[in-house]
Amino acid sequence: MKRLLFVVLALFVAQGLAAQALSPEELAKRAKRKNLTVKEWNTDSNKKQRWLDNLKVYDEKGRKIEEIEYNQFGQIERETCEYDPVSDRVIREVVYDDRNKVKLVRKYEYNDDGTKHKQYNYLPNGKLYTIKVFEYVFEE
Repeated sequence: MKRLLFVVLALFVAQGLAAQALSPEELAKRAKRKNLTVKEWNTDSNKKQRWLDNLKVYDEKGRKIEEIEYNQFGQIERETCEYDPVSDRVIREVVYDDRNKVKLVRKYEYNDDGTKHKQYNYLPNGKLYTIKVFEYVFEE
């Protein structure tokens, strides 16, 4: 009986880990982005003035860890991402305003198949602001 319980438990864990595994395409994308920084530049119509529009920074695993949006006058918004070390999914995002002060904190819950289940949005003081629930409908 203990052996059967162990086998069932092992199968359950294996299925959960398989659902969390990344596709070969996603792994290939991440490999190309290891330690990458992408800068997007804008230029006015006269091609005289140029400014940074967007900056994305990826870590050694190819995961986006920071994105900054700019306009001609400076930073508009900055977002940082934290990943779960086991599942490698985004578990927390922090959004900063133009003065680099925390504007919003997002935390995520996932379904067993790896899709997002809920997004919790918190104010800078830690108070829960809103909850977003993801629903997936497949049409045949």
